[in-house]
This record gives sequence, structure tokens and C-alpha cells, in this order.
Amino acid sequence: MHPRIKKLIGVPLVLALLIGWTAIAVTIADAIPDFWLAKLIYFIIAGIGWAAPTIPLLKWMNAAPKPQGDTIRN
Repeated sequence: MHPRIKKLIGVPLVLALLIGWTAIAVTIADAIPDFWLAKLIYFIIAGIGWAAPTIPLLKWMNAAPKPQGDTIRN
């Protein structure tokens, strides 16, 4: 797949993922007990957790295209 097409597909997916992650994180944050350590741990996990699904998507978007067609080996 051409890199431009990958990025055309990937950018809206990354934005949707980040918006969805934020909405879920804020919704769950309301249920966290009002204790500073609990909130600290939650927001550290929520703040770093978005990277887990985003990194593979970014790697796919930036991967070099696979060569197509027959290639001759020497």
C-alpha cells in the first residue's frame, strides 16, 4: 500500500483512538476514589496507556511499502 494512503487512513484512526481514549479515561476518572494516591496512579496509567494501541498503528503508517511483482535474485 502506498505510504500516502496509509497515512490518509492512519491519521483519522489515531485521532479517533485518542478522542475515544480520552472520553473513556474521563468517564472512569469520575469513579476513582477521592484519594490523591489513587488518582495519581490512575492518571499515570491513563496518561501512558494510550500509547499501547497507538504505537503499532504509527509503525504501520510509517513502514516502507513492500515491493510488488517478481524480483530477480542473483
